[in-house]
Amino acid sequence: MTQPVSPEVLPVAPGKSGCPINMTMELLGDRWSLIVLRDLMFSTNTHFRELLGASMEGIASNTLAARLAKLVDAGLLTRDDDPSHRQKVEYHLTEAAIELVPLITELGAWGARRLPTTPELAIRARLLADGGPELGQRFMNELRDIHLHRRPATENGVLAELTAAYQEIARASDHRNK
Repeated sequence: MTQPVSPEVLPVAPGKSGCPINMTMELLGDRWSLIVLRDLMFSTNTHFRELLGASMEGIASNTLAARLAKLVDAGLLTRDDDPSHRQKVEYHLTEAAIELVPLITELGAWGARRLPTTPELAIRARLLADGGPELGQRFMNELRDIHLHRRPATENGVLAELTAAYQEIARASDHRNK
């Protein structure tokens, strides 16, 4: 017997089973979907070219286009006309995507503890995990302002703190490597 569908349930095809872990993995378990969501969460990039150019992992343009379309269709992103340019669109996180912050935080924290990551790329996950639910909630509220209400990122918000920590460690790493 299936659960009744509420208006908050995402518009995705039925999975191989009704298991919530399976359904989540079918939606997010490919190589790129979580990376695209991560890039939208941890940067101010909202345009296709910005996301493509800033990709540390080197996502191909056709793959990025496919993942963006998949995430829009699934209700995790919106695709909106850019008011500043007629030929551009912006991608924004939906509430459902913002609710993935705790999951992404835990994945990042686990990877920072258990995998050979670089300090500058692990710092955001560590700071979010160390900050606990309160910091995670502040970050989610900030993402709501940026993506749902279309307000610019604040200079003293969580995103700015995470970005500054990343940049500080990256600069220190660059100095050591010279």
